[in-house]
Parts: sequence; C-alpha cells; structure tokens
Amino acid sequence: MNLLVEIIQSQDESVRHRSLESVLEKSTCAELIEHADALDQFRRNEPNLYARVRALFFLSAIHRYHLPQRLASESTDQDGLIPYEGYEHLLARRFGEAIESFLSVQRENGASDAISSALAQAYHHLGFQTLADQVRKSVRTVRGNQWMFRLGHPMDHPLRVRRELLSPDPLSGTMPLLCETTAVRMDLSHSAWSDIFFLGMDYPSGARVLNISVDLGVRGRDANAKPPIETYLRVIDQPVFRLASVDLGATAEVTTIGEMFDFARDYLGLLKAAVIAAGIVPPGLEGCGRPIRELLEPLDCPPRLGVEVRLLLAEDPIEHLVDQRQSRSNTHRFAIGLDHLGEA
Repeated sequence: MNLLVEIIQSQDESVRHRSLESVLEKSTCAELIEHADALDQFRRNEPNLYARVRALFFLSAIHRYHLPQRLASESTDQDGLIPYEGYEHLLARRFGEAIESFLSVQRENGASDAISSALAQAYHHLGFQTLADQVRKSVRTVRGNQWMFRLGHPMDHPLRVRRELLSPDPLSGTMPLLCETTAVRMDLSHSAWSDIFFLGMDYPSGARVLNISVDLGVRGRDANAKPPIETYLRVIDQPVFRLASVDLGATAEVTTIGEMFDFARDYLGLLKAAVIAAGIVPPGLEGCGRPIRELLEPLDCPPRLGVEVRLLLAEDPIEHLVDQRQSRSNTHRFAIGLDHLGEA
C-alpha cells in the first residue's frame, strides 16, 4: 500500500497524524508522481468522504508545493503549456474533467510547473466541491427543500411575489418596500471553524459547537437591543435582479441565472448565496443558461419589472464592539463583547 494512502486510512494516531512534509521531504520527482498517481486512484474509488477529501488535499499540496521544488532542484525542463480544454473545464467548475485533461498532458509530456499549478488548483477546488456536495445532499434530504433541487427550468418556479408589492403608492408613485430583520449569530466555541467536516469526522469531540442568536444594542445609548441585520426587497422597473449592500456600497445587476451562482464576480457573493438558499433562485437552476427575466415571469412580476434586494447591517453597535475590542488584549475580547451587548 502506498504510504500516503496508509496515513489516510490508518487508525493509529502516530501514523494518521504524520505531516505530508515529513513523508515527502526526501522524495524525488518520480517518487512524488508515483505518490500522486496512487492518491488519485485511491480518491476515485474510496467511498469514505473524509478519506477522499484528504487525498484530494494531499494531491493539491504535492502539486502546489513539493513537485515544483523537485523539478527545479533536479534541473528538469519546467516549461509547459496548460491545455485550453482543461482551462475551460476549470473555469466552468468542472474540476473532475479538468483533472483528466491535465493528467493526460502530464502523461504525454511529463511533469511541468504549468501542469502542476493547474492540477493543484483543480484538486483544491474539487476537495471543497466534494464537501459542498455533501452539504447539498444533506439539505436535499429535508422534505421542504427538495423542490429547489428538482427545478430544471425557470417557468417551473412555485414562488410568487405578493400582490401588495406590485402596486405603487398612488401619491408618491414609489413601490412598496418589504423589510425583514434578523438576529446575528455568535459562535461561542469558535476555533477555526470547529464544526467543519474534517474535525467532525477525525475528532468528533472537538467539533462540538455552541451558537447563540442575539440582538445588538450599545449599553447606555440604546433603550432596547434590536436585530442588527436588515434586508429590504422591492419591485423595480427593470427586468433584472438587483443586489446591493449598503455597508459595502456595492451594487450588482444580475441579468442571467448563471451570474447569481458566480460568487467571485463581485463583493456580493454572500448575498447571492442567501438568495439561492432562500429558494428565490433555486440551486436546481444552476447551469441552465437562461436569462433572469425568465425567472421573474413565474414570480408574477409584470413584463419589464424586476426585483431589488438590499442588505444593511446595524453598523453602529458592531463598530462600537470592534473599537472596544481593539483597545484591549485578545484575552479579554470575549468578555468585552458580551459586556456591551444588550439583552434581546
């Protein structure tokens, strides 16, 4: 059995917790490629999620940090080209297909910095995609969420905009504004995302978390604490989905369904994720390639009308907390934060 595969599968903590560097520090280029081939074959057939994802991250580290160093030290020809087909797959988040394309070039032309860089990126993203798929699978098992994943066309959307939001004010001509507020979540046991899959599977007792939802207010200034997160929705006179963050001063007009799933396109990735999680743009429509106006029609928005969503954080209490925390040592952060919270 390959040593890296043995580390992943071992129940012996002295073996399982070995660092990648301690195993590979004296490996040659050929040995590193041999390790990578064994890990790639292992991750394709391994049913265990933890083992499969750890193998993917081992592969990413080998191609990002170890193999390029050996290529340089062994005076191996480092020049290389990345196949355009694989590049397209990578941009489209088809990471499995991208890996196949890059490996094909590596087998034909040998290892190179360019191919290792591309493989490192693809393996890294595939690892997180695998975890995301598990989350998606868990969400799908909840009966009330299943419809969001079954939609294949915008016209199948079951949600509707309330009729009250479609009628402008007779005096001002402005459209009604829907406002929703919510508390903020605090993770009292936060430690580097202590509830992530890896820790949950490898060290379950360390993955226990305690979260609370709180309203915020500044003691001595605010009579009552209030929900700090405010979201506003209104119908607008353009067939687009307009997203805005008042705090960031950022606005984006989404014209295609694919843009809503492009979280790195602008500073509004978190707001896009919220729109998707709420089912307004269901996850099942990802990749359908349709314009956003086709999604607005079944929402009962009249032609040439769209939807605007604005997010506002009650920044004064939050900034007050941050300022107070910055003026004290890190060891007192938690106590100071609670001292300035008003009770909900």
